[in-house]
Amino acid sequence: MTTDQSIKLHRTADVTLTVMAGGTPLANREVVVAQRAHKFLFGNIGFDLIPLANDEVRGEERAKLERLAGQWFALYNFATLPFYWGRFEPERGRPDTARLLATARWFVDRGAAVKGHPLCWHTVQPDWLLPLSNSEILEAQKARIRREVTDFRGVIETWDAINEAVIMPVFENGENGITRICLANGRIATVKMAFETARASDPKAILLLNDFDMSTAYECLIEGVLEAGVQIDALGLQSHMHQGYWGEEKTSQIVDRFARYGLPIHFTESTLVSGHLMPPEIEDLNDYQVTDWPSTPEGEARQADEMVRHYKTLLSHPAVEAMTYWGLSDGGWLNAPTGLVRLDGSPKPAYDALLGLVKGEWWMAPTPMTTDSAGRLRFNAFLGRYEISSEAGSATFRLERKGPAEIEVRMEG
Repeated sequence: MTTDQSIKLHRTADVTLTVMAGGTPLANREVVVAQRAHKFLFGNIGFDLIPLANDEVRGEERAKLERLAGQWFALYNFATLPFYWGRFEPERGRPDTARLLATARWFVDRGAAVKGHPLCWHTVQPDWLLPLSNSEILEAQKARIRREVTDFRGVIETWDAINEAVIMPVFENGENGITRICLANGRIATVKMAFETARASDPKAILLLNDFDMSTAYECLIEGVLEAGVQIDALGLQSHMHQGYWGEEKTSQIVDRFARYGLPIHFTESTLVSGHLMPPEIEDLNDYQVTDWPSTPEGEARQADEMVRHYKTLLSHPAVEAMTYWGLSDGGWLNAPTGLVRLDGSPKPAYDALLGLVKGEWWMAPTPMTTDSAGRLRFNAFLGRYEISSEAGSATFRLERKGPAEIEVRMEG
């Protein structure tokens, strides 16, 4: 089976739609069916748009961010917002709740779901944790999780409960409180704490275990956490490909390895560069610090090709439910040319190529159809939300599962 065939198998429904109007079938009538949203979560970070969402910018800077927002919403339906504790609450008791809550609502009002990243991590920690005892740090971490999940409940439904726990107790990132409690209590206990605290604050939240380590160490952690009775809602896999595209075979093998736990998989952080590749001997991507890392025509062509291949590989696997690209515009993390939009705001070939999939090949534009004598339509469509309209009125319906779908809608004027 080809990749495209697998995508059709796992991401579409064969629809038999019966259209009713005034209590009777709308027979032999022309209607228009249009897709309004994907079920699959096509995501990107929303960091750059926080000032726009909070009405903090004017003039050319505002115009620039409005253009970027237009590009964002044309392509994506899932935003990740930053909850790095050291930046969110640099002064104890004064969290940046209002700005992030306004931003989250801004995305939701425009049709995007939102994820908070992360609730617990050993990096970007507030300095005020350091003088505290381990027990005080642990209580502060629990209180932080309870506060954020409670304050954002009903707006943010998905959280990275804990980030990069595989290396958490041993990673040398300067002294920080979270490493101390993880070293003292162990990985599994720390993961359990993060999940159970968040779950108690919002039982409906979707909680992820997220990591960049695709080795067996991550599998061992997952197995230990599951054996400890922790309820994981989805597994987060990072794929920052600054040293080169993984390729279809490697990507599929990784997804297969982690799909065996029977949990949904989110690719939470993906990047592909459109300039020179990072040297392969670099172990920690943060160690490669260059001020001049330009996007090039050759690199942009390569990025576009790899972008299409990567997304198709992920959508062809039924376990993958979300894919978040890490940055829309260049100039972000590590100054790497990984964005789909150049610094001047112009889209790269990768943006156009991905848009051609998400809102082209994998999308139903408004399509005229004619019902049969029983008021029925038959068609194949990607899972998501749809609208049907005619002179008799309109109705909405959702395609939630692959395969045959028999749906009845009632037109309302």
